[in-house]
Amino acid sequence: MRLPTEIRRYGRMALGISELARRPAIADPVETLRRNVKNREANFLDLVARAVYTNPQNPYYKMLRLAQCEYADLESAVKRNGLEATLEELLRAGVYLAHDEFKGKVPIVRSGELIPSNGESYFNPLLPAPLETRTGGSRSEGTRTRQNPAFQIYLEQYYALVARELGLQHHAFVTLLPILPSLVGLVISLRGPRFHWHLDKWYAVGGHLQDSGHYRAATLAMLLIGKVRGAACQFPTYLPENDFSPVAEHIARKTAGGQKCCVRALVSPAVRVAAAAMERGLDIRGTVFSVGGEALTPAKRATIEAAGCEVYPSYSIVEVGPIGYSCRRMKIGNCVHLFEDAVAAISRKKVAPLSDTEVNSLLFTTLRPSASRALINAEMDDSGIIEDVRCDCVFAQVGFNRQIRDIASYGKLTGQGMTLMGTDVVRVLEEALPRRLGGSPGDYQLVEEEGAAQTVVSLRVSPRVGRLGPEEVRGCFLEELARHYGGTLAARMWRHAEGIKVIIAEPLATRTGKVLPLHLLGSRESGPFAA
Repeated sequence: MRLPTEIRRYGRMALGISELARRPAIADPVETLRRNVKNREANFLDLVARAVYTNPQNPYYKMLRLAQCEYADLESAVKRNGLEATLEELLRAGVYLAHDEFKGKVPIVRSGELIPSNGESYFNPLLPAPLETRTGGSRSEGTRTRQNPAFQIYLEQYYALVARELGLQHHAFVTLLPILPSLVGLVISLRGPRFHWHLDKWYAVGGHLQDSGHYRAATLAMLLIGKVRGAACQFPTYLPENDFSPVAEHIARKTAGGQKCCVRALVSPAVRVAAAAMERGLDIRGTVFSVGGEALTPAKRATIEAAGCEVYPSYSIVEVGPIGYSCRRMKIGNCVHLFEDAVAAISRKKVAPLSDTEVNSLLFTTLRPSASRALINAEMDDSGIIEDVRCDCVFAQVGFNRQIRDIASYGKLTGQGMTLMGTDVVRVLEEALPRRLGGSPGDYQLVEEEGAAQTVVSLRVSPRVGRLGPEEVRGCFLEELARHYGGTLAARMWRHAEGIKVIIAEPLATRTGKVLPLHLLGSRESGPFAA
C-alpha cells in the first residue's frame, strides 16, 4: 500500500461520506425514475454535449470527429431515429470501446489514427467524485471508479422499487458484503433508515489482520464519520475464515422470532449460507436473497430454494453502474429488467476470445449526469439477449419495459465476487507456471465448475509436468495471481475462499486448450451483479 496515496484517497472519501450521510433521500422515487425514463434521450444528449464534445482529451471526442458526427448530427439522429438506433449507427462508424481498449490493454485505433487514452479518460467531469471503489479483478491495485454522493442517492430509488416489488418493507435487512476497498458494503451501512429496509446486520469476510488490517481500519474510520454526521450505521461483524454458519444462525433466530429477512450478498456466499442452514438443520424459510457478483446458475438457485428461500439476481457493472434487476416473475435463468433511465444497451455478434463461440456482446452507454463515467457503446465482455418484455411488475410500471436475458460473461473468470480476466490468466498459465514448475503452456488449464455450495475453479495440471503436489501447484498459482494483480483484494479473496482446487490430470479437450468458456454474469466489483 502506498501510504501517501491511500491517505489522500481516504481523505477525499471522508468528505464524500460526510456529505452522503447528511443528504436527504429522494422524496418520490417512482415518479423521479418515470420522469427520467421519459427524458432519457435528452439526458444522453446533455451528458455527451458537456462531457465529450467540450473535451478534446476524451477519446470519444476524436472518435466522433473521425465518424464526422458533430453534435448537431447526433442530436438530429437521436430525434429522428431514437437512441438505440443512433447508438447502432455510431457503432458501425467506429464510436465504441472494446473491453481491452477500455482497460488500456490494447491501443484505440480508428481510421488508421491512434487515439490516446488512460484510466482517467472516461471519468465524468461534471461532478466532483470523492467516493472511490476498486474492483477486485484488474491489474495492480484494481480499476478505480469514482462516484459522487448524488450517484449513491440516486441508487436508493432502485432499492425502493426492489423493496416494493418483492414486499420487503418489513423484512430485517442483512448484508454479507466486503469492506473497503469495495464501497458497496460501506455505503449500504451508511444509508441506514433511508435504505427502505431496516439494516439489521452487516457480515463481512475480513481476511487476516496482516493483509487486511488497514482496510478494516479505513472502514471503521468511514463509519465513525457517518455516525458523527447522523447516519444509523451498522459496523461489520467479521466471519471466521470459510465459515458462513453465523449468518445462517442469525437468520434462523430472526425467523424463529417471526421476523423475515432479506439478505444482500454475492452469489457463492449466499449459497454457502443456505447450505450451512440445511447442514445444521436451521430454519431460514421465507428469507429473500438478493444476489450479485457472479452467475446465479440453476445449481446455485436450487440450493438456495431448497432451504425454503427465494432468490433474485441484479446486474451491475462498477464502471457502468446498475443495469437491471429481476422481478418476481423472473424465476429462472439470468434475466433482469433494464434500467433504461440510466443506461442504454445494444449488442453485436462477435466471436468470444479463447473460443470459436459466437456471442451477443453487450455494449453500454451511460445516460445520467451523475454517472461515474461518460461511456458510449462500451463493451464489458458480457453477452445477453435484449428484448421487450410484457410485465405488470413495479419495474414495468416505471417504464422499464425491456429485459436482458441469458446474461453471461465470456472473457473472464468470476467467483467469490472477484474477477480474473481470461487474457491475463492465460499469461499465468502459459508463461509463469511452466517457467516455475516445468512443462509447457498446454499443460495447465483452468476449468469453472459448479460446486455443492459455491463456484469452484479447478486448475488441471498434466502428469507430464512431473511429481508436483496439489498444494505446491496451488500455492504457486496464487503467488502468481498476487504478483499479477498487485497482491491486494483479488488474490486475498481467492486464497481465503478456497475457490481453487488443483487436479493432477490431463487438461480437458477444448477448442482452445487453455480456458473453457465461462457462463458467468459479469461485473467488475462484486460483479454481473455488483452487490
